[in-house]
Amino acid sequence: MRDARQFHDVTAHTPHSVRTNGHTLDWDVKPFPFKIYTGAPAVQLPREFAPVTLETLSAIGVAGPRAQLDTSTLAALLYYTAGVTKKKTYPGGGEVLFRAAASTGALYQTEVYVAIGAVEGIAPGLYHFCPGDFTLRRLRDTDVRGALASAAADEDLERRAAVVVLSAIYWRNTWKYQARGFRHLFWDSGTMLANLLAVANALGFDPRIVTGFVDDEVNHILGLDAERETALELMGVGPRGAPSPDPGALPPIALETMPLSSSEVDYPILREMLSASRLATAAAVVAWRGSGSQSAGADGVGGPGPTCPLKQSVLAVRIAEGAGGARPSDAIRPSALQLPPPRAMSGRTLGDTIQRRGSTRQFSHEAIGAEELATALWAATRPIAADVPSGLVELFLIVSAVDGVAPGAYVYLPAEHALELIRAGDFRNKAGYLCLEQPIAADAAAVMYFLAPLDAIFARFGDRGYRLANLEAGIAGGRAYLAAYAQGFGASGLTFYDRLVVEFFAPASEGLDAIFVTALGQSVRSRPAAE
Repeated sequence: MRDARQFHDVTAHTPHSVRTNGHTLDWDVKPFPFKIYTGAPAVQLPREFAPVTLETLSAIGVAGPRAQLDTSTLAALLYYTAGVTKKKTYPGGGEVLFRAAASTGALYQTEVYVAIGAVEGIAPGLYHFCPGDFTLRRLRDTDVRGALASAAADEDLERRAAVVVLSAIYWRNTWKYQARGFRHLFWDSGTMLANLLAVANALGFDPRIVTGFVDDEVNHILGLDAERETALELMGVGPRGAPSPDPGALPPIALETMPLSSSEVDYPILREMLSASRLATAAAVVAWRGSGSQSAGADGVGGPGPTCPLKQSVLAVRIAEGAGGARPSDAIRPSALQLPPPRAMSGRTLGDTIQRRGSTRQFSHEAIGAEELATALWAATRPIAADVPSGLVELFLIVSAVDGVAPGAYVYLPAEHALELIRAGDFRNKAGYLCLEQPIAADAAAVMYFLAPLDAIFARFGDRGYRLANLEAGIAGGRAYLAAYAQGFGASGLTFYDRLVVEFFAPASEGLDAIFVTALGQSVRSRPAAE
């Protein structure tokens, strides 16, 4: 059985691996971007709903007033999380439907299910959300919130008006990214969760992510074939009420879906990684969430695991010691650059920001302001409401064009809201080289590299900790997207040469692994004015 450390290393990009891979895209079998249940009853969601008017930066950091969950607000929640926000038609008739949240390669492998219990206007049951026709398709007539709560060992879920479950269809992503797509499953669901957290905050739904659950049970509740699709995260939304009734034993779901493509390619090591990081029982879930001395092994059973403090990483020591606080202030060097306070307001509502959002394809060399960068960094590092502590990733940067910040390589210190200089210099070309030699990174004003002390994370959270690190980086990247577009500039998620990223930021990066990259900057298009 391949474990997380082996998987991370074997799927790492190097200049040699990228040049000798030999993988080509077979456009004849490109997966269809929507999952369609052909025989399930459909509930059409209203396309006219109240806009999400809370200011974007407020929605990232502060919850709105408590509200009820009804058909209209659920439609808004789903639209701004996973809906089709715009379309582009190409010469020859080709059409691309863009979604509310970014996805690697615009492949959109993340699916959304909703367990409804107390939503005005919609009968209790389990539903699948289809962005293509903006409908919910009913998969079960039974209220399954209690079953999900049992599988997650989390009583809060059975009291929520609804539970949103994100899953991933492997083939949609592996068609392009092969086994490395495992990482993308969590980057992309994290980016979507950044939207979901912000929108649920804005609507007053008190969102909270649940990452620990019995995988086989949740997959059964959703009716998923785990050889092709698996549940990734759960989120309770809406007001709390009486516990949902016990649904008892749930039969298999026997509904057919439209084939994604005429043929599929299997990547066994991706499925092995999912299996190695699964949790097998509710007791294992509880143990996995427990103290830093508990970790879940490949068989999903919690047990004692040694701590692994990495002296080179203050964050790694904090994880190993079980503390969830901010990085100690004595980690700052005297040379650290204090950033301006993040903006309290961008002047753009969250709904408008998401509607306008789109991954930037080409950056100009025009600078962004220090306040703009500071706001994006603040947004990326907000605490995450979840069943396990956040703060698993550290944020490094190559700054090329930020007013008031000299070009160079830095590490961001969130507790102090400061940049610690690693080395000064013009590293535009290096930024592009580290990101698989892509010009977009070289053209960006700043590139954010998310690194994590994986060995310390594995010591605490077992192989499932690999999911957490990639997920948190995806959420951070998604929040940086929202902050960038709210302020009128662009962002784009990128892949990278794993080991070369770590080596570039040495010695500050010693003991860390590269997880994800987000580039920020002005688009080559005319800059939109903040409203």
